[in-house]
Amino acid sequence: DGRGSLQMGTEVVSSADGSLAALLGASPGASTAVDTMLEVLQRCMGERFASEAWQQKLKALIPSWGEELGASAERLAEIRQRSNGLLGLSA
Repeated sequence: DGRGSLQMGTEVVSSADGSLAALLGASPGASTAVDTMLEVLQRCMGERFASEAWQQKLKALIPSWGEELGASAERLAEIRQRSNGLLGLSA
């Protein structure tokens, strides 16, 4: 009908060739900012994002990237301990 719709949350939109991306909606908070940026990189950097070099670098920066942390209480505890240490937080 040509009219927009009101939606809650944040959405990433990008051009087909990946040369332009925009974030629509509320600005992402800490809980979604990293995931949102990874989505932008994947959409806009395509082949580079999928390359072995990028995958290794992303895994070094985000050790739990690609893992389902809910599947392993031990792995979740490891990641939480690492994050708390990096942030200077006590458990």
